[in-house]
This record gives sequence, C-alpha cells and structure tokens, in this order.
Amino acid sequence: MKKVKTVGKNTKKFITGIAHIRATFNNTFVNVTDVCGNTLYQTSVGACGFSGSRKSTPYA
Repeated sequence: MKKVKTVGKNTKKFITGIAHIRATFNNTFVNVTDVCGNTLYQTSVGACGFSGSRKSTPYA
C-alpha cells in the first residue's frame, strides 16, 4: 500500500480553472475560479510585496 503525501491540510488539486485579472491604474488583482465560479485562489499585487507606483506596472 502506497502512502500519499500531502503538502498541507488545505491543499486542493484542480485541473480546470478560469483566471480573472482586473488591472486598475493603482493595483492588479488576480482571481482563479473553477468552472462553477467558486473562488479557488485570489491575490493582489499589493499583497505580493509591491508598493507604490510599482503595483501598476506590467512587470508586477
């Protein structure tokens, strides 16, 4: 019998997702949903460590 290793308690594997990207003048938001529209992951550039005017650049 093989043991299945898990990275964490709340990790979920998904195959198909839809990435919704909202780029404003001040920040960029990324929201990944499944086919039904349930949010799987969301983040913003400000939460990743970019601050000030660097948040609105294409490199962030």
